[in-house]
Amino acid sequence: MNCLHCDTPLSAASRRDRKYCNRNCSARASYRRRKAGLPGGPPRWQHPALSSDNPLVRAAALRAAELGETHDWSRSTTRCVFDGLAMVLEERSVGDRVPLSEVRTRPHRHVSRPRLAEVLADLDLLDDDTTPAARSWIDHVTEDLAPGFVEPVRRWLVALLEGDARSRPRTAAAVYSYLGSVLPHLQLWATEYAHLREVTRTDIYTALDDLRGHRRHNAVIALRSLFRFARKQGLVFANPTIGLKSGPAAPDLIPMTDTEIRTVEQLADRPDHRIIVALAAEHAARTGTIRALTLDDIDLPNRRITLDGHAQRLGELTERALRAWLEHRRATWPSTPNRHVIVSAKTALGTGSTGKPFIRFQLGRNGFSLDRIRADRILHEATTAGPDPLHLSLVFNISHTTAVRYTSVAEQLLNDKLEQQPQR
Repeated sequence: MNCLHCDTPLSAASRRDRKYCNRNCSARASYRRRKAGLPGGPPRWQHPALSSDNPLVRAAALRAAELGETHDWSRSTTRCVFDGLAMVLEERSVGDRVPLSEVRTRPHRHVSRPRLAEVLADLDLLDDDTTPAARSWIDHVTEDLAPGFVEPVRRWLVALLEGDARSRPRTAAAVYSYLGSVLPHLQLWATEYAHLREVTRTDIYTALDDLRGHRRHNAVIALRSLFRFARKQGLVFANPTIGLKSGPAAPDLIPMTDTEIRTVEQLADRPDHRIIVALAAEHAARTGTIRALTLDDIDLPNRRITLDGHAQRLGELTERALRAWLEHRRATWPSTPNRHVIVSAKTALGTGSTGKPFIRFQLGRNGFSLDRIRADRILHEATTAGPDPLHLSLVFNISHTTAVRYTSVAEQLLNDKLEQQPQR
């Protein structure tokens, strides 16, 4: 293509909507048009996909433009999605579907695969022919086990992932957790036995002897699930975990020190981090509750907030953090369709909630957790307002059993404090 003013060939690496070789040519062409009384310059460049001869490409491009405007895509993202649609649909007719494997491999590397797949799925043109990542992971991690362990463990994990007639499918994160709890024991047993059926009850208890708290609890749950499935499928002769029990691993209810509180304040150095910590520290909100919180659950004029269906007064700390975060959210993603209060650069393009790692941010890497902050808030209420289970249940919307446990700890803390006071 040549410059419309001086007819100089334009570089092949130039933008596709470039008309002139430089600003001087553009200014001179505009001056001549105004002097001759001619209308405005050349028509604005339009992506070829929007005027393609293929009706399928044209319809998909128009739908991509609508989704891009609705979900606040950048112009470069929308143009790259047009490129991807033109590439994968150009040789197809109406009714043909696009395999997901082709979407992931064929378009140019600058094309956003998730956005391209979103447009095709919205038009019912996407055919998912790929192997789920969790299924590929199962095949990969079990291939190193002994032959007598590979088949039972692989079938067990697949049953967890996909479910069956009598059990619901688990999430990929749950499958990772199950295998992570039993894999060290399976690798140890594989060095001594040739098959899973040779594992005895003594081996189970020996493996659990060194585990405490959550690690023991998770290992017991996973081992019971594995051997129950293997026995049901006829892969082992007997279930060595029958009668094996492990009570719920209750966290240590210990108040946070002043040093720990100051450390958490320093870690929460962003508006989204501060509102997350404020919700846990003032309202004892759980991680799932913070993720599910929507704009409809907040009433700033009346200073009210609804957490897990429980309406309550909005605390001063949370109100300040919430106003700062909403202002930042509005400035960063003004057109996001997501109604959740906490959004990220990824979830702002859709309507889903953020993931657990985003909510926990860097607290876990420094030895803290939202559960610890939440427990400290409930303990503080129990020690200041009095160890009353009914009061804790009403204020924090917790079960009576949980409230009694916090009350017992608060009573012990108050007794210890009285014993430490000097006698006069």
